[in-house]
Amino acid sequence: MNIKDIFRFVSPEVRNAAVKTAAQLEKIGVRYALAGGLAVGAHGYVRATTDVDFLVGEEAFDRHGTLVTFKQGVPIEVDGIRIDYLSPVSLGKQVEEALDHPLKSEGLAVVPVETLMYMKLVAKRRRDLVDVVELIKAGADIKSVRDYLKQYASDLLPLFEELVNEASGE
Repeated sequence: MNIKDIFRFVSPEVRNAAVKTAAQLEKIGVRYALAGGLAVGAHGYVRATTDVDFLVGEEAFDRHGTLVTFKQGVPIEVDGIRIDYLSPVSLGKQVEEALDHPLKSEGLAVVPVETLMYMKLVAKRRRDLVDVVELIKAGADIKSVRDYLKQYASDLLPLFEELVNEASGE
């Protein structure tokens, strides 16, 4: 995993937004890991992205009864670049665990490839499924992803196997 490759490819504004946001999240005590296009690039499939996605811990949010807001100081835009946040609550406890022991590249936490692929499979958007295929082609450890899915989301295994077959056929 290497964030340098994707940072050479994306605009300086996207790179700076990721770095500044990570620094701010650390400053206010929010666990984070890069997700989305930047994480896909860090794991070997470099592609363009115009925003920055973070998986964040629940400490990023304030609860006011049924109303949920961002904790004060959580950036939603940096120099015109949109910052998107994903909460692990709807994705499963194992996703939250990825925040406790994140992989780091250039000092930035990045979602592990198994968790990233799981998140992409859950989303099921065409762009996300293409990302899974491209990550497989880039050399992602298929066995570790299979093991992760067997443990946490066996219902996603047929879709994953379909994408593995698609990747091997290209």
